[in-house]
Amino acid sequence: MNTTDIPKFPGRSPEPFSKALPKNLLVFLLGVSITCINASFIHVFSKHQIFYLNPRYILFIHLVLNDMIQVLLSVILFIISYTLYKISFSICCIMVLITLFATENTPLNVACMAIECYIAICLPLRHSGICTIKKTLALIGLIWVTSMSVVLPDLFVTLATQPLDFFHSRFACNRQTAFPNPVLIKKRDIIHSVFLVIVWFTIFYTYFRILFTARAASKDSKKARNTIILHGFQVLLCMATYVRPQLVDTLQRWFLLNYVDMLFAFYVIVHILPRSISPVVYGIRDETFRKYLKKNLLCNYSSTKSIR
Repeated sequence: MNTTDIPKFPGRSPEPFSKALPKNLLVFLLGVSITCINASFIHVFSKHQIFYLNPRYILFIHLVLNDMIQVLLSVILFIISYTLYKISFSICCIMVLITLFATENTPLNVACMAIECYIAICLPLRHSGICTIKKTLALIGLIWVTSMSVVLPDLFVTLATQPLDFFHSRFACNRQTAFPNPVLIKKRDIIHSVFLVIVWFTIFYTYFRILFTARAASKDSKKARNTIILHGFQVLLCMATYVRPQLVDTLQRWFLLNYVDMLFAFYVIVHILPRSISPVVYGIRDETFRKYLKKNLLCNYSSTKSIR
């Protein structure tokens, strides 16, 4: 969910074809599969008015859309790192910026979903007044503005400090090579620490309040506890994203001989697989969305069968 989003192999020699091909095939297949899953959710959302008139589903589909953008660009950057290896600054900059916007958005979106659920359960009489469509769209706009305010300074500092030749050069594309100023690394670590605390606090506060309210006022405490577990998992994913540099440094110390393979495994587990887990779990757990998803799949199956 953050920062570089492709394995960074500084100074490495090209991997043998027998190792590079399976890695690229795996990443490509995972990327296509996750994109298709996410696209099906977006299609169901756009076909039924019940979803885009509900703030909860708007936040959910925004999460799905961010995941799809992040996966597409992350997979493209990964394959480029093995094929073209070096690309121009302008192309790399655009791809990295969009990827970073999407990845920075995800934990903030999860926190907003937690707040919406808290209001729905703990403040049900005020939910319709607080969680309106207009306010939800404004909140999504605020998420994007926040992400841009975190990421765009990297570009501005690079434009101001790097020599002209740098912008005409070609290099292996990742955040560190596109925005190499060491001050930016310190800035990133400070901002991610702040975000980590805010996201942790928001999710734990809202969902423990939901748990206590559900126990006291309704029979849905089991579902509330399951929701807490789910969002706890989301928090762990956010944490892994925010502390990526520290985790990568640890992997390098522990697995020096197999560092590239461990970095690849870390990339798949932290950056690729969660993009399929969270939308699927959120969507399938919701009874209304699950009903319309089944209906859409059955309609597509029937249409395909009739054509044959």
